[in-house]
Amino acid sequence: MPDPVSFTVHNVAAPDLGMDAKRTRIGRVKMLLVLLFCAAPVIASYLTYFVIRPEGRSNYGTLIQPTRSLPTVPATALDGTALDLSTLKGQWLLVVVGPSSCAEDCQKRLYTQRQLREMLGRERHRLDKIWLVTDSGPVAPELQQAIAAVAPPTVVRLPREAVAAWLQPEPGHALEEHLYVVDPMGEWMMRMPAQPEPGRVKRDLDRLLRASGFWDQAGR
Repeated sequence: MPDPVSFTVHNVAAPDLGMDAKRTRIGRVKMLLVLLFCAAPVIASYLTYFVIRPEGRSNYGTLIQPTRSLPTVPATALDGTALDLSTLKGQWLLVVVGPSSCAEDCQKRLYTQRQLREMLGRERHRLDKIWLVTDSGPVAPELQQAIAAVAPPTVVRLPREAVAAWLQPEPGHALEEHLYVVDPMGEWMMRMPAQPEPGRVKRDLDRLLRASGFWDQAGR
């Protein structure tokens, strides 16, 4: 007669919920440290520019606190192809906002934008020009030809409501009246006054580029 089958029951340790919680906390701390490490150069450059500076020096543009990230809404290039706004990161951006019709004031801002970049000299390759077109209308061929003459701007079609949810004008002014500065992390961080003085804008740009020179290089 075969021997009876016997079963041995082993005690199974209960899950250590305390260790799981500890590992979760450690993982979160590591993630925060990585994010802080990535943001540290930008924070350091802002501290250099806005905090560690000679007494009596003031910036011409308005510092945006807190900064505002690039929108995640769909955008298109001028020819209608889809454009991921995150591809604009990696460079300082000088932004003009205006409709496709781009009347005289809009054209003047595009010209000022172009001149400011050229005035930066050897540092100009660290700054990209962006024109946010806020409607779906055609841009006149002669205007396209004019803005393409020297380092053409990146033209992005973005609904005006999406632009207005990201950028904000001074009280009493329209969204289109300003030049906006966006850092290489895609954060809107400064707004220039309406009808800006190019020389004073250039000084702000010079200081920003100098303060970020140890971590930000030309090209994406």
